[in-house]
Amino acid sequence: MIDIYVATRTEALQGVGGGIRKLLANTRTDKNTVLNLRGAVVSMNRSFTEFGLGLIVSVLMVYLILMAQFRSFIDPFIILMAIPPGLAGVVMILLLTGSSLNIMSLMGVIMMTGIVVSNSILIVEFAGTLQKQGLPLLEAVVQSCKIRLRPILMTSLATLLGMIPMALGMEAGSEQYAPLARAVIGGLGVSVIVTVFLVPAVYLVVHGRHQNASTVEGEA
Repeated sequence: MIDIYVATRTEALQGVGGGIRKLLANTRTDKNTVLNLRGAVVSMNRSFTEFGLGLIVSVLMVYLILMAQFRSFIDPFIILMAIPPGLAGVVMILLLTGSSLNIMSLMGVIMMTGIVVSNSILIVEFAGTLQKQGLPLLEAVVQSCKIRLRPILMTSLATLLGMIPMALGMEAGSEQYAPLARAVIGGLGVSVIVTVFLVPAVYLVVHGRHQNASTVEGEA
């Protein structure tokens, strides 16, 4: 048995692990030789898989809880529309800052998901409340965005400003937590801007079609 140890300096562990896998795949061996990759890269890949499953399960659980709370299959789907822009923001900021996708950045994705969903809930829930009070659909959506914009901005800005020192990673030992803060800043920053327009637009389209269908059925 021969052990070959590989250590990284400034390179990302995921990139080095991928290069080693390609090297092992292109290495010709006889039937009595077995090549195994072990160490931190194996634990990292396992953690990636577990965090990916955890994110999917968390989004599914949020949908089920919202479905029970709103007693609707449509409104939770509208609320979750705030997540894709957040994921796009995470990818963009990681590319711009040269950060890798690691355990810390995945934890930031989960944190960001919870915050953007709560912001989306504020708009959808208040729009439904205004509709029950008798306001037309369009006016209810517009008023909901105007009234709920301030708490959304206050919560989001407080989180963004609090994450900036961690994202800079200027203190010794803080660089390992920088990807977490960067993921939250990128995802939350993009999601806040897009959510205020995307979620109300989807709500207006979906419920507008539902109202038109109900009107047609009533006339029939």
